[in-house]
Amino acid sequence: MEAIKRTKIVDVLKSDAFGTTVNVKGWVRTRRGSKQVSFIALNDGSTINNVQIVVDVDKLGEEFLKPITTGASISVNGTLVQSQGKGQNVEIQATEIEIYGSADPNTYPLQKKG
Repeated sequence: MEAIKRTKIVDVLKSDAFGTTVNVKGWVRTRRGSKQVSFIALNDGSTINNVQIVVDVDKLGEEFLKPITTGASISVNGTLVQSQGKGQNVEIQATEIEIYGSADPNTYPLQKKG
């Protein structure tokens, strides 16, 4: 994984430097998606809000993404883009993901809070 200085999620959410490459690290709150695209809500504790990571499943592979479940610890390099969805101004288009640790949903049944 390319060495890029980490940016706190609180700073990413305030940024409008679209097109720049950023690195964020944190814990997965949720992951959802389809066969083509996966969305990861990532939090690092610098803010109560999550940043959305958009992943091209064909690029990284479904098998690689399987251990990325709620509670997993990851590092993401990607491009900061203006969000197409409601509720957020920015999101990160992932180019590289490094998994530091996974959280087995059967052993640790973490769930998204209402």
